[in-house]
Amino acid sequence: MEKFSERLNRMSFSQTFVMSNKVREMKAKGIDVISLTLGEPDFDVPKNIKEAAFDAINNNFSHYSPVPGFLDLREAVCEKLKRDNNLEYIPNQICVSNGAKQSILNVLASIINDGDEVILPAPYWVSYDEMVKMMGGKSVFIETSIDTDFKMTAEQLENAITPKTKALLYSSPCNPSGSFYTYEELEKIANVIAKHPQITIISDEIYERINYDGTHTSIAEFPQVYEQTAVINGMSKAFAMTGWRIGYSACPTWLAKACEKIQGQMTSGANTMAQKASITALKSSPSEYQYMIDEFRKRRDIVYDLLKEVPNFKVNYPKAAFYFFPDISYYCGKTLNGIYIKDADDFAMFLLDSAHVGTVGGVSFGNPECIRFSYAASEEELKESMKRLRECLEKVEIS
Repeated sequence: MEKFSERLNRMSFSQTFVMSNKVREMKAKGIDVISLTLGEPDFDVPKNIKEAAFDAINNNFSHYSPVPGFLDLREAVCEKLKRDNNLEYIPNQICVSNGAKQSILNVLASIINDGDEVILPAPYWVSYDEMVKMMGGKSVFIETSIDTDFKMTAEQLENAITPKTKALLYSSPCNPSGSFYTYEELEKIANVIAKHPQITIISDEIYERINYDGTHTSIAEFPQVYEQTAVINGMSKAFAMTGWRIGYSACPTWLAKACEKIQGQMTSGANTMAQKASITALKSSPSEYQYMIDEFRKRRDIVYDLLKEVPNFKVNYPKAAFYFFPDISYYCGKTLNGIYIKDADDFAMFLLDSAHVGTVGGVSFGNPECIRFSYAASEEELKESMKRLRECLEKVEIS
């Protein structure tokens, strides 16, 4: 008798955590491994945010919050969206969740029926497709390449839409590619979606502030799709608060109430101390945390120059987030030191075993010929890891 549900059997383990766990296992054996697997800022949480959390504890904010979050936090989210994105929301349109991942799940659970289609531009964050499966939906993939900075066109989107399409789910800035959509590109996408009122846009903007070479645009800024858009954001990337688990959605009222209903039966409100600390973070000037962005930019440029020296890597210049997603298709279908490399996942395992550098293969990101690695690591680690990759692939025997 099968013990597991069909829903569980449809899902895969997160490849980012699979690779990070392998790195931990090797380190536990005393092997010198550099991990570039997880998408997590390597900075400490700023002092003023930590102090706000202590204040919340001392003021006994230890009881349940309202399901969609404390009112003053939802007001702070609205103020942030107005200040940074020129978006008008009221607190009843905000649902604060246990991380942006739950915010996305709330939206999907609110709108997806079995067999409904969700469009995912590839590459996409590893959990998107699994979330769609969890809700009984079907992912429809739009293929992109490094030559277009991994961005879909409005024409591709139009061609992917069918009567079963219920949502478009994407991130900008993008994990894993580090690309972002410009105002002009999003306007064209908005014009396509506006012709299909049954479609909800789920716009994951968690990397919004980690943007080096352009201005962030939210697709909700376009009035023709405001009522069709769920904006997803959170505290983990901009404020290095990954473990605090605070995300939020900003939605049209009908969808916000649906998300609150789903969350009320799943987890109720998010951690109260983290909610109170998030108010301090959101009300602060973005300039207070610019030092993190400046450091990421510096690391990006260092790694970009070093990556160009790695044999047979095709690299573009990411303008946001803290990832590189090089094309390693040269190695796919070849045998390296006696090991057959079918795809990027095999290549990532080869690099882990041979160069002792942890990366993540692109299969679960929707691109089997690229690998992702994070440059949210020290300059010393980044320089050493690029050296290891270059030396490993310069010496490798290929057949």
